[in-house]
Amino acid sequence: MLVIAAGLLAHYYRFGHIEMNGRYNTATLLTAITVVLCLGLGGVYGSQRGYAFLRQVSVLIAGWCVAAGIMFSLSFFLKVSENYSRIWYTSMLAIGGGLSFFLRLTAFLILKRLRASGMNLKTVLLVDSAGESTGQLYDGLALERYGFKVLDKIPFESGKALDDELLSRVEALGVHEVWLCLPLSQGGAIRSIMYALRHSTVAVRFIPDWGDIRLLNHKVSHIAGVYSLDLSCSPMDGPAQVLKRVEDLVIGSLISVMILPVCLVIAGVIKLTSPGPVLFKQYRTGINGKHFKVYKFRSMVVHHESSGDVKQATRNDVRITKVGAFLRRTSLDELPQFFNVMQGRMSIVGPRPHALSHNEYYKDLVESYMQRHKVKPGITGWAQVSGYRGETDTLEKMQKRVEFDLWYIDNWSLWLDLKIIFMTVFKGFLNKNAY
Repeated sequence: MLVIAAGLLAHYYRFGHIEMNGRYNTATLLTAITVVLCLGLGGVYGSQRGYAFLRQVSVLIAGWCVAAGIMFSLSFFLKVSENYSRIWYTSMLAIGGGLSFFLRLTAFLILKRLRASGMNLKTVLLVDSAGESTGQLYDGLALERYGFKVLDKIPFESGKALDDELLSRVEALGVHEVWLCLPLSQGGAIRSIMYALRHSTVAVRFIPDWGDIRLLNHKVSHIAGVYSLDLSCSPMDGPAQVLKRVEDLVIGSLISVMILPVCLVIAGVIKLTSPGPVLFKQYRTGINGKHFKVYKFRSMVVHHESSGDVKQATRNDVRITKVGAFLRRTSLDELPQFFNVMQGRMSIVGPRPHALSHNEYYKDLVESYMQRHKVKPGITGWAQVSGYRGETDTLEKMQKRVEFDLWYIDNWSLWLDLKIIFMTVFKGFLNKNAY
């Protein structure tokens, strides 16, 4: 109905009246059917309880975009686009999408007000392990906003039978759902609870207590015909991997052209002021643990570590040249790494690559340290623009850097990359911690 109304309003906007002829009626009806099908396949007409409004809107917009793409393609292949006003059709899509959005917004606000007054809530009984998941439910989420209300909880103790108590509580409270907030190791208890509730129509949800498990890009996948609960996977897969590579090629090419004169000047200054090669090459760990050579402008005098280990630069390090100190302070020594980006071995944004010896040292000291290698290393990263640059002379500094790196991997998006690049331009190049 909204799409048809949008078609009439767009016709009035374009032609000054709402009396559409046959072909415009056909196009409007076909668009309406296509939009409904696309939104239905996207899950827009299912229950939105428990979903944030931003998620609802994003699915709605995606459905409208797919429908518009189908209609544009259909008009192109049927060679009928010249029979319709482009202003009319784009206006119909804009008006219809806007009406659809405001309908959803109105429903969301009405439900929000109803739930704030205690109405339209699904009641929940928690089986509580007093772990991380339950803490998030009580402390981190306003459950009523999502349409749920916890009426009671049953503390879970390993080895304690809950069957009779759980069943009596469900019947006495008349709850809609039972949420099992239990560790993954309690498979037997979950099976026992499911058996105890076999005669009840109450909905049962398993909300795992992850405890000390560090999750990375966790989600449910459909693999080889079965459902998989992914605990630690890279987000750079499929379309995301292609988008990330396109981003690197486009932005990397532009930056490479812009910095070429600067690189030539730096190379000449290094060659004139210090004997040795212009570039410093060192093996680092890349995506999936593969080693590659990283390129940097040489900022130290040529030397060899006696032990074979790589010693990090420190304040007043005698190995650093005067030119090298300036390059490190301004991060200009990192510019040759754009060649690594064009090779496909690095990304513009990602966790900074560490020396191989540092990886060997920290992988047993910092939890989930090696998970940062599930994506390509970057020239800049979330940790760097957040203040964790330079020497990691304490375990705490490395832990914080890894924490920020893993947050970036878990929350990656194109917009986050652009934000980090923007922040690097204004606050990331000048490094007060560099020596």
